[in-house]
Amino acid sequence: MLTVDAKPYPFAFPPTQTALLIIDMQRDFLLPNGFGEIQAGSLQAVQASIAPTKKLLDKFRQANLPIFHTREGHKPDLSDCPSNKLIRQKGFPDKIQGLKVIGDKGEMGRLLVRGAIGHDFVDELHDIPGEVVVDKPGRGAFFNTKLMDRLKAKAITHLIICGVTTECCFDTTFREANDRGFECCGVEDATAGYKDEFKLSVLDMIHWSEGLFGFVASLQPLLDTLESFTRSLAFVGDNTSAQTAANFDGVLSIPSLQKAYRTGLSPVTVIEIVFDRVQRYKKVDPAVWIHLETEASALERARKLLSDWPDRSRLPPLFGVPFSVKDSFDIAGLPTTTACPPLTRVPSKSALAYDLLLEQGAIFIGKTNLDQLATGLTGCRSPFGIPRSMLHHDYISGGSSSGSCVSVGAGLVTFSLGTDTAGSGRIPAAFNGVVGYKPTRGLISAQGVTPACLSLDCVAIIAGNVSDARTVWDLCAKYDEEDPYAKVTVPIQRHINSTGPQAKTFTFGIPPLEALAICNPAYRRKFDESVQSLHAMGGILRPIDWSFFEKAGKLLYEGSFVSERLASLPDDWLEKNRDHLHPVIRDILENVITRKSTAIQAYRDLQAKAFYTRKAEKTFAYDASGIDVLVVPTAPTHWTVEEVLADPMATNSVLGEFSHFGNVLDLCAVAVPAGTCPVSELQGKPDAEGVLPFSVTFLGGSMMDGETLEIARRFEEHMS
Repeated sequence: MLTVDAKPYPFAFPPTQTALLIIDMQRDFLLPNGFGEIQAGSLQAVQASIAPTKKLLDKFRQANLPIFHTREGHKPDLSDCPSNKLIRQKGFPDKIQGLKVIGDKGEMGRLLVRGAIGHDFVDELHDIPGEVVVDKPGRGAFFNTKLMDRLKAKAITHLIICGVTTECCFDTTFREANDRGFECCGVEDATAGYKDEFKLSVLDMIHWSEGLFGFVASLQPLLDTLESFTRSLAFVGDNTSAQTAANFDGVLSIPSLQKAYRTGLSPVTVIEIVFDRVQRYKKVDPAVWIHLETEASALERARKLLSDWPDRSRLPPLFGVPFSVKDSFDIAGLPTTTACPPLTRVPSKSALAYDLLLEQGAIFIGKTNLDQLATGLTGCRSPFGIPRSMLHHDYISGGSSSGSCVSVGAGLVTFSLGTDTAGSGRIPAAFNGVVGYKPTRGLISAQGVTPACLSLDCVAIIAGNVSDARTVWDLCAKYDEEDPYAKVTVPIQRHINSTGPQAKTFTFGIPPLEALAICNPAYRRKFDESVQSLHAMGGILRPIDWSFFEKAGKLLYEGSFVSERLASLPDDWLEKNRDHLHPVIRDILENVITRKSTAIQAYRDLQAKAFYTRKAEKTFAYDASGIDVLVVPTAPTHWTVEEVLADPMATNSVLGEFSHFGNVLDLCAVAVPAGTCPVSELQGKPDAEGVLPFSVTFLGGSMMDGETLEIARRFEEHMS
């Protein structure tokens, strides 16, 4: 924790969970002929806040801490502007100001209209890549915006707030943040209004009554506190001298790469290291990749990034970060096979999620292997070979995002995009000792991803740790109107607990003993240890009704939903391509045809799904009876490749026991490594050598991703 002298008493804040929130430093409020001068007159006071805010902004950038900017303004058609906001001042008798109102043409374009010159920030305080800009239609920054979701996505609990105007947007946002549970501190020197007496009154009211609404601090003590933190990180933001690979620890995590790039490492060096690793790992496991980008192409991308971003203090958040994608994602000009040669096509447009990652500076390395048609949890169903667990060659990698998880687990890339319909991003993550995160369906666009079961499909993120997975999600979770299953509505905004005992406690449920009986005894022991760790972290175990989770999981393959595996294909596709399919996939699809599910059965299953989903909502309710997360073993056991090939259907079915219900119930889920298991214990053979990873999955309610990720991150930290 850092501490700064403040009113009414010192303000303590955890730096990695603290964001700078800069309110409305726009030309319309700060420059001549803007909305502020037209409405309020003198600009002297508000302009005086620019330089202090710039000092604070620079210090947060040096410390590599989250930064949010807000802009007040409206859509060009003013459809988001309440009528009273437009006409109130027009109705003032004998008005001497307000000659122009919102939407009228001014010297810098239409007043307070998005896209106009006046709506944007002053040059000194413009945002840079990686910083969040929140366009708001009201005075408060939380109304009708994604601010709450974006703060939760970054696990923010504390806010340093500055900007203009103190008596209006600053004050409204401060109080909104306080209502939502954030611990807030205003910076006296870096906020201003059009009347000095209003500013003083607002700041006094904030810390009145022993800090009823928050804290107020002066700029210099805060800068000094942040400087001590910055020095401890050893960031040198303006050092652009070339460095060799000897200065790089080889860790491909996002923070590690960000730090190395800030201190001069070239992404060219990183890509050379990555391709050396890829080539060496091909000798260990040749089945990871379906398409590998040429080293020359990746190096060209790295050099272009260097020329596009010469200032090492202003790099996009994924600058030079290597990643892979499952070969069910479209990339313009490259074949999309879905490990099914008859379906191969060359798209002219890339998946939106892929494009968003490139915009943030990531470097594409290749497309990875998968269970054919993204159907399976074993990783043993591809004509391009069988990837193996990167911890033990005899054991399966898991599927269907098999190559994606191996590529991350083996340290070949920082992260990978996979998919998850029934556990395909979680199971292989567990078997390769990495994190597999399945966001709430519809938060990341599935446009440009070959469907498996379209109504249940979800883009998954595979990463080395929870924080990296969270970062990637935060950057590619964007509403896409071309995706028919994209989430339009927002959840009930749950408050955050930023201080006190509640900041560390959480409630969780687990499956009953009879459900856990399916687990290998070694896995059962490891799960018990994980539950003990959750208690040690502050977790409070509550009983739950497990029955509907189990029933929802059975809907996926024992009901009519499996018919959707064929719904995205032409009616005669299976007949024409039967001989080209992997034998197990052919059997699965033929069983779908043989089943002859009726419309009546389909509707009954849809009704059951709705009923179970409502039961899940009650389980994760926003009240004293609900749980924050459901914790389960990611998989019940870990099969050898030989065991799966001997009985592909039964072994696959067992693996999905704790994952199948996730998308059926519209939950979010993150699989997290939870130690290792001796192979000798797993097999019951004392002479067996090696260890295998164990993993638990945290499942949260629909659109409770931020809360679920934070509990998972704390567990990960506790286990380390």
